[in-house]
Amino acid sequence: MGHRIDVHHHVIPPVYQEAVDRYAGGTQLDGVDPVHWDRDTDLEVMDRHGIDMALLTVTAPGATLAGDDAPRLAREVNEYMAELVRDTPSRYGALTLLPLPDVDAAIAELDYALDELGHDGVGLYTHYDGVYLGDPRLDRIIDHIAERGVGAHVHPAIPASDPERWGLPPSLYEFTFDTTRATANLLFSGTLDRHPDLKLILSHAGGTVPYLAKRLTYASTIASDLKNREPEDLLGSLRRLYYDTAMSANPATLAGLTTLIDDTHILFGSDFPYMPESTTAETVSGLEDYFDRDALARIDLDNYRDLFPRAVERL
Repeated sequence: MGHRIDVHHHVIPPVYQEAVDRYAGGTQLDGVDPVHWDRDTDLEVMDRHGIDMALLTVTAPGATLAGDDAPRLAREVNEYMAELVRDTPSRYGALTLLPLPDVDAAIAELDYALDELGHDGVGLYTHYDGVYLGDPRLDRIIDHIAERGVGAHVHPAIPASDPERWGLPPSLYEFTFDTTRATANLLFSGTLDRHPDLKLILSHAGGTVPYLAKRLTYASTIASDLKNREPEDLLGSLRRLYYDTAMSANPATLAGLTTLIDDTHILFGSDFPYMPESTTAETVSGLEDYFDRDALARIDLDNYRDLFPRAVERL
């Protein structure tokens, strides 16, 4: 077997849990059972499922939960992740936590993390306090990420609005819709046209993006005043993005995803530890059942080479 990298793998640093306890009453993610993370258990799970390296991120809401203290929290989380990478460089990579929506602080933190801490890429969320990716207020950080040429993993957040929940956790289904909201805004704001080489990775096979891709091309048919906002090639823009397999390695989801894109833009993702080890096993077996050996080699490793070259070199 070849190497396998996990692009959707979470860490819960002690300093982050302390912030959760302080600012969110101990709730890591609304409606979700509390999750514990420790390095030894994490590595054991990775070993049991053939995961050589995990690219670490903190799940939503990230540093925004700390309000004005977000820059300090982001710095401490980023330094913790960098220490994990230094201790076990062949097993972990780090995706920078940004203190958005403070764009100036986010640019400074990204440069520090990439240049001083040796991070491999950046972690983004679909929105920051209701400011969605594609909003002009975030243009400068997106421009900077594109200029730096690093891979950027986009994780969903609880929607900025407050839809009826019926007692269900938002991550059960709203996460997929929030990924779609952000993607639609990236398309119709012109962000993806301005940055055709932007290396964005959408979580959970793009949420509902593959299912709705063709529907999104009907924007000006539905409302003619959208003609000047339509992307030059909407489907082409979506095919330039990357999509991870977290909670998505099943025939129905993969059929929709692979109708939109080919396997050169799919990346292995587990969502551990917010999804248990059994889901990691399900992801591995689901991909092995669906794809041939050559496609699996691309999904597990080859597709990472341009996105996260420093991480691949450490394997």
